[in-house]
Amino acid sequence: MIYHRSIRIEFNHCDPAGIVFYPRYFEMTNSVAENFFRDIGHYPYEAMMAAGEGVPTVRAEVSFHAPSRLGEVLDWQLLVTRLGTTSIGLHLEAHGDGVHRLAADVTLVFVGPGLRPQPWPPALRNRLADFIAAA
Repeated sequence: MIYHRSIRIEFNHCDPAGIVFYPRYFEMTNSVAENFFRDIGHYPYEAMMAAGEGVPTVRAEVSFHAPSRLGEVLDWQLLVTRLGTTSIGLHLEAHGDGVHRLAADVTLVFVGPGLRPQPWPPALRNRLADFIAAA
Protein backbone atom coordinates (compact mmCIF):
# COMPACT_ATOMS: atom_id res chain seq x y z
CA MET A 1 0.00 0.00 0.00
CA ILE A 2 1.01 3.61 -0.48
CA TYR A 3 0.52 6.38 2.08
CA HIS A 4 -0.49 9.80 0.64
CA ARG A 5 -0.24 13.27 2.10
CA SER A 6 -0.73 16.62 0.37
CA ILE A 7 1.39 19.63 1.24
CA ARG A 8 0.77 23.12 -0.16
CA ILE A 9 3.93 25.09 -0.90
CA GLU A 10 3.91 28.12 1.38
CA PHE A 11 5.95 31.30 1.45
CA ASN A 12 8.14 29.91 4.24
CA HIS A 13 9.20 27.01 1.97
CA CYS A 14 10.49 29.30 -0.78
CA ASP A 15 13.63 31.21 -1.63
CA PRO A 16 13.56 34.73 -3.16
CA ALA A 17 12.94 33.20 -6.61
CA GLY A 18 9.65 31.75 -5.35
CA ILE A 19 10.71 28.10 -5.60
CA VAL A 20 11.17 25.62 -2.78
CA PHE A 21 14.54 26.04 -1.07
CA TYR A 22 15.91 22.49 -1.13
CA PRO A 23 16.36 22.02 2.68
CA ARG A 24 12.61 22.60 3.04
CA TYR A 25 12.03 19.33 1.16
CA PHE A 26 13.75 17.54 4.04
CA GLU A 27 11.27 19.18 6.42
CA MET A 28 8.44 17.97 4.17
CA THR A 29 9.78 14.39 4.02
CA ASN A 30 9.97 14.46 7.82
CA SER A 31 6.41 15.78 8.01
CA VAL A 32 5.16 12.98 5.75
CA ALA A 33 6.98 10.38 7.87
CA GLU A 34 5.67 11.92 11.11
CA ASN A 35 2.10 11.80 9.86
CA PHE A 36 2.61 8.25 8.57
CA PHE A 37 3.55 7.13 12.08
CA ARG A 38 0.55 9.02 13.50
CA ASP A 39 -2.03 7.87 10.93
CA ILE A 40 -0.81 4.35 10.14
CA GLY A 41 1.42 3.35 13.03
CA HIS A 42 -0.94 4.87 15.62
CA TYR A 43 2.21 5.98 17.43
CA PRO A 44 2.64 9.76 17.05
CA TYR A 45 6.00 11.37 17.66
CA GLU A 46 4.77 13.06 20.83
CA ALA A 47 3.89 9.64 22.31
CA MET A 48 7.30 8.29 21.27
CA MET A 49 9.05 11.23 22.91
CA ALA A 50 7.01 10.85 26.10
CA ALA A 51 8.16 7.20 26.22
CA GLY A 52 11.80 8.16 25.60
CA GLU A 53 11.65 6.73 22.07
CA GLY A 54 11.94 8.12 18.56
CA VAL A 55 12.77 7.46 14.93
CA PRO A 56 15.72 9.67 13.93
CA THR A 57 16.82 9.79 10.31
CA VAL A 58 20.17 8.08 9.77
CA ARG A 59 20.31 8.23 5.96
CA ALA A 60 18.68 10.34 3.25
CA GLU A 61 19.25 10.34 -0.50
CA VAL A 62 17.23 12.72 -2.63
CA SER A 63 16.91 13.29 -6.37
CA PHE A 64 15.41 16.61 -7.43
CA HIS A 65 13.55 16.38 -10.75
CA ALA A 66 11.69 19.69 -11.12
CA PRO A 67 11.20 22.85 -9.04
CA SER A 68 8.08 23.48 -6.97
CA ARG A 69 6.60 26.94 -6.66
CA LEU A 70 4.67 28.97 -4.12
CA GLY A 71 1.00 27.95 -4.00
CA GLU A 72 1.40 24.55 -5.67
CA VAL A 73 0.16 21.44 -3.92
CA LEU A 74 2.46 18.44 -3.81
CA ASP A 75 1.05 14.94 -3.50
CA TRP A 76 3.54 13.01 -1.40
CA GLN A 77 3.59 9.23 -1.58
CA LEU A 78 5.37 7.02 0.94
CA LEU A 79 5.99 3.31 0.89
CA VAL A 80 8.08 1.05 3.07
CA THR A 81 11.00 -0.49 1.16
CA ARG A 82 12.52 -2.38 4.06
CA LEU A 83 11.50 -3.20 7.61
CA GLY A 84 14.38 -4.45 9.73
CA THR A 85 14.61 -5.37 13.38
CA THR A 86 15.30 -1.76 14.42
CA SER A 87 15.16 0.28 11.20
CA ILE A 88 12.84 1.12 8.35
CA GLY A 89 13.54 2.15 4.77
CA LEU A 90 11.09 4.62 3.24
CA HIS A 91 10.72 5.71 -0.37
CA LEU A 92 8.98 9.05 -0.80
CA GLU A 93 7.97 10.80 -4.01
CA ALA A 94 6.38 14.18 -4.58
CA HIS A 95 4.28 15.09 -7.61
CA GLY A 96 2.54 18.31 -8.47
CA ASP A 97 0.39 19.13 -11.50
CA GLY A 98 1.38 15.83 -13.07
CA VAL A 99 5.10 16.58 -12.74
CA HIS A 100 7.47 14.36 -10.76
CA ARG A 101 9.25 16.80 -8.43
CA LEU A 102 11.51 14.61 -6.31
CA ALA A 103 12.25 11.15 -4.97
CA ALA A 104 13.82 10.38 -1.60
CA ASP A 105 15.06 7.23 0.07
CA VAL A 106 15.26 7.58 3.83
CA THR A 107 16.29 5.25 6.63
CA LEU A 108 14.92 5.75 10.15
CA VAL A 109 16.00 3.83 13.25
CA PHE A 110 13.70 3.10 16.18
CA VAL A 111 15.54 4.17 19.33
CA GLY A 112 14.87 4.10 23.04
CA PRO A 113 16.47 5.76 26.02
CA GLY A 114 20.04 6.84 25.36
CA LEU A 115 19.27 6.89 21.62
CA ARG A 116 20.07 3.17 21.43
CA PRO A 117 18.44 1.15 18.61
CA GLN A 118 15.74 -1.17 19.84
CA PRO A 119 13.32 -3.60 18.16
CA TRP A 120 10.01 -2.26 16.91
CA PRO A 121 7.07 -2.90 19.25
CA PRO A 122 5.18 -5.85 17.64
CA ALA A 123 1.89 -3.96 17.08
CA LEU A 124 3.69 -1.03 15.43
CA ARG A 125 5.81 -3.36 13.30
CA ASN A 126 2.67 -5.15 12.05
CA ARG A 127 1.02 -1.87 11.00
CA LEU A 128 4.18 -0.67 9.23
CA ALA A 129 4.52 -4.00 7.42
CA ASP A 130 1.23 -3.38 5.60
CA PHE A 131 3.02 -0.65 3.61
CA ILE A 132 5.99 -2.74 2.42
CA ALA A 133 6.39 -2.33 -1.34
CA ALA A 134 5.51 -5.40 -3.41
CA ALA A 135 8.61 -7.09 -4.76
